[in-house]
Amino acid sequence: MNLSFKSISIFLLIGLSLAIFSCQQGSNGGALKNSTAEKVFVAPGEHDEFYAFISGGFSGQLAVYGLPSGRLFKVIPVFSVDAEKAWGFNEETKPMLQTSHGFIPWGDSHHPDISQTNGELDGRWVFINENNTPRIARISLETFETDEIIEIPNSAGNHSSSFVTENTEYVVAGTRFSVPVPQRDMPIAEYKGNFKGALSFIKVDPEHGHMNIEFQILMPGFDYDLSHPGRGKSHGWFFFTTYNTEEASTLMEVNASQNDKDFIAAINWKKAEEYMKAGKFKTMPANYAHNVYDEATHSATTTWKKEVRVLDPAELPGLVYFMPTPKSPHGCDVDPSGEYIVGSGKLAAALTVHSFTKMEKAIADKNFEGEAYGIPVLSFDATLAGTVEQPGLGPLHTEFDGKGNAYTTFFISSEVVKWKLGTWEVIDRKPTYYSVGHLMIPGGNSRKPFGKYVVAMNKITKDRYLPTGPEVTQSAQLYDISGEKMELLLDFPTVGEPHYAAGIAADLIKPRSKKFYRLADNNHPYATKSQDETRVERKGKDVHVYMTMIRSHFAPDNIEGIKVGDRVYFHVTNLEQDYDVPHGISMIGANTSELLIMPGQTETFVWEPKQVGVWPFYCTDFCSALHQEMQGYVRVSPKNSKIKLSWSLDGE
Repeated sequence: MNLSFKSISIFLLIGLSLAIFSCQQGSNGGALKNSTAEKVFVAPGEHDEFYAFISGGFSGQLAVYGLPSGRLFKVIPVFSVDAEKAWGFNEETKPMLQTSHGFIPWGDSHHPDISQTNGELDGRWVFINENNTPRIARISLETFETDEIIEIPNSAGNHSSSFVTENTEYVVAGTRFSVPVPQRDMPIAEYKGNFKGALSFIKVDPEHGHMNIEFQILMPGFDYDLSHPGRGKSHGWFFFTTYNTEEASTLMEVNASQNDKDFIAAINWKKAEEYMKAGKFKTMPANYAHNVYDEATHSATTTWKKEVRVLDPAELPGLVYFMPTPKSPHGCDVDPSGEYIVGSGKLAAALTVHSFTKMEKAIADKNFEGEAYGIPVLSFDATLAGTVEQPGLGPLHTEFDGKGNAYTTFFISSEVVKWKLGTWEVIDRKPTYYSVGHLMIPGGNSRKPFGKYVVAMNKITKDRYLPTGPEVTQSAQLYDISGEKMELLLDFPTVGEPHYAAGIAADLIKPRSKKFYRLADNNHPYATKSQDETRVERKGKDVHVYMTMIRSHFAPDNIEGIKVGDRVYFHVTNLEQDYDVPHGISMIGANTSELLIMPGQTETFVWEPKQVGVWPFYCTDFCSALHQEMQGYVRVSPKNSKIKLSWSLDGE
C-alpha cells in the first residue's frame, strides 16, 4: 500500500515538474531563448549608446539617463534650487533664478530639445522651457550646466516650448494661457476678444548660443498647447496646436470642448523676418530678466530688458494661417521630411494628418473657409493628408523613426501605436504601464532620427514597483523599434515627472565633454589661485575668506576674530586640475546649502554666525582617503570682542 502511494507520488511530482517546466517555457518563449535582458545590459566599464535628457516636470530640473540601460547619471539644476549643486544657493548662481516676479526658487520644466545644424543634432546645447513662470534655459552639453535663462514677457504657462528650428536659428516659447497684453487689471469675464496669446521667437547666436527675443506674434486669445518646427520642405514654418478656440474662461473642461474643431496655427517665420526687416513691428514696453552664466568668472549676471517687438498677424498678410483640426489637439508633430503635420485631437476618434504641400496649395488658391480675428482659416479638406482611423483612445504625441513609420501615445488606452505614413495603417501596438504621456525617439525633432529605440514616459505606475507610501515612482519604458514589431525591453523609475525627453547618440557628446576648468582661465573676482594667496579680510561687518581646497585640506583651516552679527563670505577655489575631483564645503549653521566646487572653479556662500563658540566646517564630497580629515574651525566671539582677525594653516 505504502509502495503504491510512493510510486503515485513520484509520478505526480515528476508530472508536476514537467508541467511547471513546460509552462515556464511556454509563458515567455523560453528563458534560455529570451535575450531581452541582453539588449539593455551594458557591461561594467562600458558606455551606453545614447544619452536621454528627461525633464523632471514639477522638479524643475533635467535628468540625464543612459540608453539602453536606463541608468541615471546626473540631475542638472535648471529652474529650481538644488542643494546637491548649491544651485540657487551660492552667490554665483542666485542671479540665474531672478525674474520680474523676484527670485523664484521653483520651476516646472517640460520640453527639452537639442540644438541642430542642417536639421541634424549637433550636441552643443539643450534648451528647455519653464511652464509656470515663463522662461527658456540653455544648457551646455560640454559642462552639463545651465548657461542661460531668459524670461518670456507677455506669456503665461510657457507650454508650447522649447523647440528649435533646423539650424537652431530660433527656439520658440509659446504661451499656454492667453492673458491681457500688456498685463492690466480687468474683468476675467471680458476674456473673449481681449486676451492675447504671445508666441515668442528667440534668436540663438550660432557661435555662443546666447538668446535674444527677436519678436513676438500676438495671436488671438486661445490656448497654445504644443508646437514643432517645419523641417526640410517646410523649413521656415512653425506649427502650434490650439485649444479653447471657444475662448471660454470658466468650467473649461466642458466649455473649451464645444467646437468640433480647433486649429493648428501655421506660422511663416521667414515672412516674419521680412516684416521685421521692413519695420512692420511695434515696440511694447516690457520688463523681463535675462540671466547669463559666464564660464570665465564662474558667475551669473542678470540684465533687465525693457521692451519687446511684436507683430500683429491681422495686419500682416501671409504671416499666420489656421488649419482646422479635431478636437482639442495636444501634440503637434512634424515628420522628418517636413511634409506631414500630425495633430493629436485628445477627444477625436482618429488622428489627423495635414499635408504641407496641400497647405501651400490651399494658401495659393485662397481656399479659405473663414477667418478668425483677421487670420485666414484654411479649408479642412484642402490640407488633409489622411487620417489614422480608430488608432486608440486619447492620442497625445507622435514621434518618427525616419523609416516612414510614426509612433503615437494614447493616454486613455495606455499604449504606443505604430502606424505608417502615407497609408495611415496601424502596424503594431504595445501596452504601456500606465497612462503614457510623451514619447521620444532619439533625434525625434530632426531630419535624422535614430530609429532604434522609443522611450515612453508614463504618468502612473500603480503596482509596478515596490510601494513607497501613497506616492509611487513615475517611470519610463524602453521599446526596441528596430524591427517590424515593437518589443518592450525595460522600464525604469524616473526622478520628478518624466514629462518629455530628447535623446542623442553618445558619440556626438562624449568627445566634447569638459574634464575640468583651467585654473589659469579662472577670472572669478574672488578667485584664489594658490595657497600662498589665501587670506581673510574684514570690511565692516563683512568678512571675506579667500580659501583654497585641494586633497585633503582647506587653506586656511582655522580662523579667529569672527563676531556674532558678521556676514562671512567664503570664496572657495578648488585648486585641483584633475578630472572628477570636486570638493565640497559646509559650515555649521549656514542657512544655504553646501558648495560643490568643480576642479578649477570658485564659488561663494555666506554664513552669518548667530552664536559664540568654535564651529567646524568640512568637505562634503568624499574626495580621498583623508577626506574625513579635510576640516577646519571658525572661532566666533561676542559682538564687542577685541580679538583680532587671524587665520592659520599648520600653525603658520
